[in-house]
Amino acid sequence: LQPRLLRDTYCVSQTRRELCIEAAQAGLKAKAELHPEDISLYIGIPFCPTRCAYCSFVSQAVEKSFGLMEPYLEVLLGEITRAAQMVEDLGLHIKSFYMGGGTPTTLTASQLNRLLDVLGRSLDLSGCLEYTVEAGRPDTITQEKLQVLARHGVGRVSINPQSMDDRVLALCGRRHKAIQIPESYRMARQVGFSAINMDLIAGLPGDTPAGFRASLEAVAALEPENITVHTLALKKGADLYQHPERLPGTGAVGEMVGFSQDYLRQQGYEPYYLYRQKYMSGSFENVGWCKPGKACLYNIYMMEELHSIVALGAGATSKANLPGGRLERFANPKFPQQYLERLDHVIAEKQRLVQLLRQGKE
Repeated sequence: LQPRLLRDTYCVSQTRRELCIEAAQAGLKAKAELHPEDISLYIGIPFCPTRCAYCSFVSQAVEKSFGLMEPYLEVLLGEITRAAQMVEDLGLHIKSFYMGGGTPTTLTASQLNRLLDVLGRSLDLSGCLEYTVEAGRPDTITQEKLQVLARHGVGRVSINPQSMDDRVLALCGRRHKAIQIPESYRMARQVGFSAINMDLIAGLPGDTPAGFRASLEAVAALEPENITVHTLALKKGADLYQHPERLPGTGAVGEMVGFSQDYLRQQGYEPYYLYRQKYMSGSFENVGWCKPGKACLYNIYMMEELHSIVALGAGATSKANLPGGRLERFANPKFPQQYLERLDHVIAEKQRLVQLLRQGKE
């Protein structure tokens, strides 16, 4: 780690040098604790209550695709059992598990229970250090669902406000109210979750530096273990792409990001991973912040590409991390309907993944 190189050769500002170096240190620490047989497991649930205006992920609003959820779950359970056999045959060890989407808690409590039951019976998760499920939208969170997650050993959840301003939430297409966010948070604590992540986005339509500041202060007051500050990325697949005039300017976004970095350090948080996407407002970054010792391992493994990731479900991409720094990706069909119709392709790609992972061990 050479701050002088970042400063003199790449002209990186002091603030960003510090961010880069601290995140790199967290990555190096995570890497040093890995073994050759370690992998991460990802499961994608591509459904949400509604589609957010900024979203470019492969996800479908339940109101339009409710009929696909049960068939999707059945096919996914089949992929889980096949992948479990692969993991066992290769002697792989699941270091971290992450279920994202979409919003996994769009599933009913019964569906979540069935999914996690098959997962637990099919795979050895006894050595899994981190078991995360995104419960990102408070309008999908119930005590029954949280209890199902806890009963199956999930230790980390995400409750993602994006903003604590009802007006901004409405402009983004999120139908919940800000008041539901602390209610969901308290419910998760009461159920027993000891690690909670909360996301905010700098640059949302209708937001201001003062409004973003109020949102961040409200979230930090809850004292979650992780706070992720995203910068809005204006992707072609998002509804907002057609209406950029609604967005705060670069200067305003810069104020939001700058405040987040100073304030979160004051509150005892540390940056542990960062990355930049295309089309981000002001060319800023997404930065994950954590209380000391509470970094999300999956985020580090995935962003830094430290080991192989077996990914299941529509839109999920497996990564084979091979000797010599070679990386091979295997993408499942993007949309739920395609995933249902192309199971043979999904299985064939998993078989290719197996072959590469086996060769990597030889």
